[in-house]
Amino acid sequence: MKTEFMVALTQLSAEKHLPKEVVLAAIESALVSAYRKDAFSAGHEISAKINPHTGEVKVYVKKTVVDKPTDLIREISLAEAQKIDRNAQISDIMSIESTPQNAGRIAAQTARQVILQRLHEAEHHAIFEEFTGKEGDIITGMIQRITPEQIYVDLGKAEAILPSSEQVHNQRYRIGQRLKLYVLEVAKTSKGPQILVSRSHRNLLRRLFELEIPEIYSGIIDIKSIAREAGYRSKIAVAARQEGIDPVGCCVGLRGIRIQNIVNELNGEKIDVVEWADDPAVFIANALSPAQVSSVELDPTDNTAIVAVPDKQLSLAIGKEGQNARLAAKLTGWRIDIKSVSVLEAEKASLSREAAEVKKAIDEVGELVPEFAAAEEPTRTLPVSEAELGAESESVGDEEMTKVAAASTDYELVLASGITSPTKSAEVAQIRFAEDILPARTDKAKKKKASKKETELLKGKSKAKKARPKRVEYPEEEELEE
Repeated sequence: MKTEFMVALTQLSAEKHLPKEVVLAAIESALVSAYRKDAFSAGHEISAKINPHTGEVKVYVKKTVVDKPTDLIREISLAEAQKIDRNAQISDIMSIESTPQNAGRIAAQTARQVILQRLHEAEHHAIFEEFTGKEGDIITGMIQRITPEQIYVDLGKAEAILPSSEQVHNQRYRIGQRLKLYVLEVAKTSKGPQILVSRSHRNLLRRLFELEIPEIYSGIIDIKSIAREAGYRSKIAVAARQEGIDPVGCCVGLRGIRIQNIVNELNGEKIDVVEWADDPAVFIANALSPAQVSSVELDPTDNTAIVAVPDKQLSLAIGKEGQNARLAAKLTGWRIDIKSVSVLEAEKASLSREAAEVKKAIDEVGELVPEFAAAEEPTRTLPVSEAELGAESESVGDEEMTKVAAASTDYELVLASGITSPTKSAEVAQIRFAEDILPARTDKAKKKKASKKETELLKGKSKAKKARPKRVEYPEEEELEE
């Protein structure tokens, strides 16, 4: 009996990948359910113990020690308790052996079902605990079934699900194919733990680099950033924590053997390894490799970088359908605007021309309308002496004086007698004309006025010619005497 029990226990624990203690606990729980259904009533609190060495089963009933028991199912008298244990006291809980001689057929079936159920629960719990610790890690599995919605992968102890959203759609999968998978999530369900895995996650690339490159696994080289378009192309930025180590060379390996192993695992996906830099401009230039970069201009306010590349390198920097530029933007976290050197120089030249034109226009406006320059001054003081004011009134016509009076409502008139100059106190102030007060006239207006004056002047001369009297010739004196 002992040998048969130990062989069965060992075999069962090996099949279910469970410890012997877990299997024993499941059998004991099944025996409790079977004996309660067959030999004990529902009110009895029973427990079962199995000797792991002999396989002997004993069933115990728990009862409370009282002076005079009223419930024989849950209570026992003090005298009967002391027969079993001399040290028994009132209110103690005692486990009294009550093993049935045999169990019926129904109890045996119940025990079998309960054992299987408990073993399944223990197995699911062990799988859940094992794979919960592998979330964010990489595992190896074999494709078992393929459906339009998902792929079922055999992991040995459990079965994983590869959803359609986590598949690489330009790759072909076949039954029996072995894959390295990234564990996304492990969840408990009624049918056991559900393990979701991925082939398109960017951290799959990180784990593959850690497996293939010892320097990354040991921490000598650090992976700073990863940008991936699964199945097509990926970029990874690395940096060395120790001086004198080439991070890119360590990742590529001798003749590219290290990076080639990772590429083969990803079914030919292209991988660019670039060196990370503290300077964003240098990092952006490295991220756009294999294209050569002429210059990088950063705008931190918009988080935008304007990159100039040679004309022949423009298509290489942008990549097929903008793939290289898009991955570089994801890798660096900057918005990248790629332009050729010729286009950038032409834009700068056009901007400089526009700026010069704007400046010229502003200067012309300032010359034509000088009061714009003095717009900040609230008032304007014009020192004019009384003599100058009289002379000016004589030189300016009535119409001009009317315009001056209308235009000078915002000005303050101050006589020269009330103003003293520190340098020229004895000198007479310069004469001010109406042109100093009125806005400056345009050249067209001046020409029009000049032409008008010339016309009037010509008309006056012609009238004077017409009014001049004709010359009268008188005869000489001799002729008169005759």
